[in-house]
Amino acid sequence: MQRSTESGSFSDLKVAIVHDYLTQRGGAERVVLSMLKAFPGAVIYTSLYRPEATFAEFRGADVRTLALNRVGMLRRHHRLAFPFLAPAFSTLRIDADVALCDSSGWAHGVQVRGRKVVYCHTPARWLYSPDTYLREGASAGHVALALLGGPLRRWDRRAASTAHRYLTGSNEVLGRIASTYGRSAEVLPSPPGVDPSGPQEPVPGLRPGFFLVIARLLAYKNVDAVVSAFRQLPDQELVVVGTGPQEAALRATAGPNVRIHGAVTSDCQIRWLYANCRAVVAAAYEDQGLIPIEAASFAKPAAALRWGGFVDAVVEHETGVFFDEPEPDAVADAIHRLAQRAWDPEVLVAQAELFSERRFIARLREIVDEEMASCD
Repeated sequence: MQRSTESGSFSDLKVAIVHDYLTQRGGAERVVLSMLKAFPGAVIYTSLYRPEATFAEFRGADVRTLALNRVGMLRRHHRLAFPFLAPAFSTLRIDADVALCDSSGWAHGVQVRGRKVVYCHTPARWLYSPDTYLREGASAGHVALALLGGPLRRWDRRAASTAHRYLTGSNEVLGRIASTYGRSAEVLPSPPGVDPSGPQEPVPGLRPGFFLVIARLLAYKNVDAVVSAFRQLPDQELVVVGTGPQEAALRATAGPNVRIHGAVTSDCQIRWLYANCRAVVAAAYEDQGLIPIEAASFAKPAAALRWGGFVDAVVEHETGVFFDEPEPDAVADAIHRLAQRAWDPEVLVAQAELFSERRFIARLREIVDEEMASCD
């Protein structure tokens, strides 16, 4: 179900969930689903909601949108809402004992009657790391930041100061929260979104034994470096799953041993990909390294960039290998080293269990109980 609202209060709520926008299928959206499992029946507040573009499980939830959702262009292209999101969230007041704000830049700006707990995926990349996030020269994003960056950074820091508690998914972001906001935080790794025990469905045209990349095809995901690396590995096959602005360029440069598959929206096919790959390759500047954890749950190792959340997710020489730069030579060397080792399935699966949804839900409920006690 879906309801629209502008500013206002909603009574008789104990726990509410706030999220930036529900217009895609990604790790942040899976965190919201895990929060909903922890607190069934909680209302979800978000700026934009496009049911056909995000996870189907949201269709059974009470999703309440802001006025921006009336504009179809913004639902289809959420980045166009950039100038409007801060004021839109600032005018929303939530009358709940605890509001769980799942945020990469906007949801933490809401007003809350009770306690505000922010699950921060990262301080907004476009405000504090624009060159890494955009990396496309004189783009529209750079122009918008030149005009709005200063006021938005001030708004963002004010919003951060209103939270009673900060959570985050990795030690990398823990340090970033401290340096950006001067706030301490607790690391609560967000769970992987793929249950290895579920059904599998083969992906047509693929044979087992490939290396696997699952990523949105954006500049900071560094998929281009992985594709280029496989020119040096003609005896290995790479499968890239994902869509995004770089898709056409990647298809144009991919060698005969690289398949740019595009989107795979079925969890059954995602499970098959993990179960039948040789290993995953993760080269992104990622705040939390969920792809290596999902692979480990299927007893598959990872070749990963030594950066951000991957440092927490991968145990070197036990669940994977690292490369230090997202450059083709470094990626190719890491894949060569990975292919020469034997990997213990029990060690891999045990590492994945440390990041399980069961652990996430149990700790989140404890945190909410602690915050509710503060309301008494």
